[in-house]
Amino acid sequence: MSSSPGSTPGTGGTAPVTGRHSRPLPGDTARGSTRRRPWDLGTGDAETLVAEARKALFVMVGFLALIWILQIANWADQYRLTVDYGIRPHDIGSLPDVLSAPFLHFSWANIEGNSGPLFIFGFLAAYRGVTKFLGVTVLVILTSGLAAWLSESPGSVGAGASGVVFGYFGYIMVRGFFDRHAIDMLLGVVMALCFAYQFTVLLPHAGIGWQAHIGGLVGGVAAGWVFRERRTGPPRLGSRPATRRAVAKSYGDGPRSELHRQIDDLGL
Repeated sequence: MSSSPGSTPGTGGTAPVTGRHSRPLPGDTARGSTRRRPWDLGTGDAETLVAEARKALFVMVGFLALIWILQIANWADQYRLTVDYGIRPHDIGSLPDVLSAPFLHFSWANIEGNSGPLFIFGFLAAYRGVTKFLGVTVLVILTSGLAAWLSESPGSVGAGASGVVFGYFGYIMVRGFFDRHAIDMLLGVVMALCFAYQFTVLLPHAGIGWQAHIGGLVGGVAAGWVFRERRTGPPRLGSRPATRRAVAKSYGDGPRSELHRQIDDLGL
């Protein structure tokens, strides 16, 4: 994510919804409580899933095209864009640069190392819904950028997409657990095992913005909870409308039943 003046830029530590609803069981309704969302395969509506995956593909192709176009312009200008719009730690004037730094790189090796994991993890993070994915992206950009701004060495410049890559990585690992989708849970486990070596760049390395990697990873895990699928269901039996209906029904057909019903309707 970052490089100090005089150091050799590296790859920056590369690495890397449509939901279904359920109803509470009768026993749970009677107890006046809601059940936790049950586990499912997470396949949902196949047609919708394919459509979202297609959108995710287009979004990631566009994302990569953008950072490569910027890289060409950056290289032609001797990387002045990175110097001017990269993160300068502890510099108040550089705070807005946390939003621009992930799109800039220090070298061809830097962007080449980030592009593969960025595309793979970005697509896997986006295929359940592009709108949600954009929210995840903003969150991990902020957490990785702020981590770099707060904790990297003064006098250095931070840039590169590796913090975002780690954010997507963290999101993929926990999304299945929070959404209670078995397929996504399995996907997260597989990704964690296949890319476990990437955790080595979470440790201090000269010339590598490991702080941004940790910030991105934490942001990705947080995004899994923030953007989890919310469970909705019918009103509980103990809710006020259901109680009024039950009370009104108990009045029967006596001479005062209509008066009682009217009082009940007024909420008195």
